Amino acid sequence: MTPMIRQISALCLMCWPALTMAQTPVADQVPLSVIDWLGQQPKAIPRKPKRTVKPAEAPVTKTGMAPPVTVSPLGEGSPRAIGLVPAKVTGLPQDLWSGSTVSDIIERFDHMPDLHLPAARSLFYRLLLAEATAPEGRAAEGDALALARVRALIDNGAVDPAMSLIEQAGVATSPEHFALWMQVSLLVGTEDRACTLLAQKPFLTTDYSVRIFCAARAGNWDTAALTFGSAQALELLPPERLALLDRFLNPDLFEGEEKLPTPRKMDAMGFRLFEAIGERPQTRSLPPAFAVVDLRDVAGWKAQLEAAERLTRLGALPDNRILGIYSDREPAASGGIWDRVEALQRFDTALRTRSAEAVAKTLRPAWDAMQEAEIEVNFAALFAEDLHSIPLEGSSALLRDRILLLSPFYETVGSVAAPNPETAFLAAIATGAAPKSIPDMRQADAIASAFTTPSPRTVLINDAQNGKLGVSILEAITLLEDGANGDTAALRDALSTLRALGLEDIARRAALQVLLLERS
Repeated sequence: MTPMIRQISALCLMCWPALTMAQTPVADQVPLSVIDWLGQQPKAIPRKPKRTVKPAEAPVTKTGMAPPVTVSPLGEGSPRAIGLVPAKVTGLPQDLWSGSTVSDIIERFDHMPDLHLPAARSLFYRLLLAEATAPEGRAAEGDALALARVRALIDNGAVDPAMSLIEQAGVATSPEHFALWMQVSLLVGTEDRACTLLAQKPFLTTDYSVRIFCAARAGNWDTAALTFGSAQALELLPPERLALLDRFLNPDLFEGEEKLPTPRKMDAMGFRLFEAIGERPQTRSLPPAFAVVDLRDVAGWKAQLEAAERLTRLGALPDNRILGIYSDREPAASGGIWDRVEALQRFDTALRTRSAEAVAKTLRPAWDAMQEAEIEVNFAALFAEDLHSIPLEGSSALLRDRILLLSPFYETVGSVAAPNPETAFLAAIATGAAPKSIPDMRQADAIASAFTTPSPRTVLINDAQNGKLGVSILEAITLLEDGANGDTAALRDALSTLRALGLEDIARRAALQVLLLERS
C-alpha cells in the first residue's frame, strides 16, 4: 500500500463515527429553523359553517346565431384624432367619418367641384381641419385619411394648414408622409428642415431628385454629383428632370444656352430647381399652391398682392394677412390692382379717424374695389365691427348694412327694423325666420322655400345618422355650389339639408351670400 492510500484510509476511519451519529435518529429532537415560527404548527382557527349555495346556471343564449367577433390585424394600434381644430370649435364630432370607408372619402375629395361661394369653402375647410379619427378604427386608415386631407388642402392653396396637419400626422411616419412634407416645405421655403431629417433617415425617400437637391443644399457637391451620375446612367429619372438637375449642379456649363421648356405639369421640386437656375416660372398659370411662393419677401410687391388676392378668394389666406400686404406701402402706379390698394388704404385711414363723413366718402370706392377682386366677405369680416359703430345715413347706411350681413355680425343687422321688403327678406334669413314675402332677388324663391317648407335630402340625413356625417356634408357642399351657380332645386335642398344637420349658421350665411354677392 502506498503512503498516499494509507493517508486516505486513515482519514476515512476518523470520519466514520461522525457519519454514523448523523444517521442515528434522536428522540424528541425538533428541527432547527432560522425563524422560530417556521417550525411551529399553526393553531386551528374556528371557521363559520359554510352556507350551501346553489350554483348559478350557465348562461343560455337567446339565439342560435354565432356571437359577434371583433377582428383587428396584429400590430395595428387605435388611430389618434388628427386635426387642427377641436370639436368644441368646429361643432363636428370626432367620429364624423366613422361609417364611411377611406377610399370613398378620398374619391369624394378628388371629385369636389371648384368652390366659389365663400360659405361652401369655409365649410369644406372646417371638415378638412376638424379633429377627427379615421373610420374602421385602424391606425393605417388614419394615416391614409390624414394624407388625403393634406392633399386636399394643398390643392386648394391652403399650404400653411397643410404643413401643420402633416407635421401633426408625423412627417417620418412613412415615405408618403415625408413626400408631402417635402412638397409643402419647398413651397414655403423651409426645405432645409426636411433635408436635415432625410440625412438622418435616408430610407424616407427613393426620389433621386430629392436626394440630389438635399445633398447640394448641404454643400455635399461630390455626393450630389455622384448620385446624379448614377441616376443618369441608370435612367432613374425622366430626361427633362435630369436636364434640369444638370443645370442646377453645373450652371457654368450652360451659360448662353437656351432656356429649358417649362413642363406642362409642374411640381414643387421642379419649380424650385427652375428658380435656382434663374428661370423662375410665373405662378398665375400654375395650381393655387404655387401662389404661396409669391408671398415670400423675394417676390415683388405686385406679385405678393396678386398672390394674396388669389389665395384670399380661395379662402386659403387669413384676412389679416391680405390687409397687411395691402397696407405694406404706397401704390407704385395707377390702374388695376393699384387702384384697389389705394381705395382700401383710404377707407382704412378714414375708419381709424372715426369720421362718419370720411367713412361715407371712402366706403363705396373701397367696396367696389373688393367686389372687383371678389373678396367682399373678407372685407366685411375685417371691418364690420368698427363699421357697425359709425353713424351713417342714406345710401351709405344701406351699403353698410349689406356689408354687415356678409360678416359674422349678420344677426345684429337682421334684428333691426327693415325699411323695405327686400331688407325685410334679408333680415328674416339672417335671423332664421320664415320670410313673409319674397322680393325680386336672385334665387329668392329657393331660399325662401328652405326656410318655410324645408326639404332636406333624406338619404343624406340617414347617412349622417349612420356615421357618415362627413360624407353627407361633402354632398351638401356640392349641392350648395350647384345651387349658387343657378340650380334652384339644388340650392333649396342644400340649405334645407344643412339646417337639418345642425349647420344653421352656414345655411344662413350661404343664403345671404347668394343674395348679396354679384358673380358673373
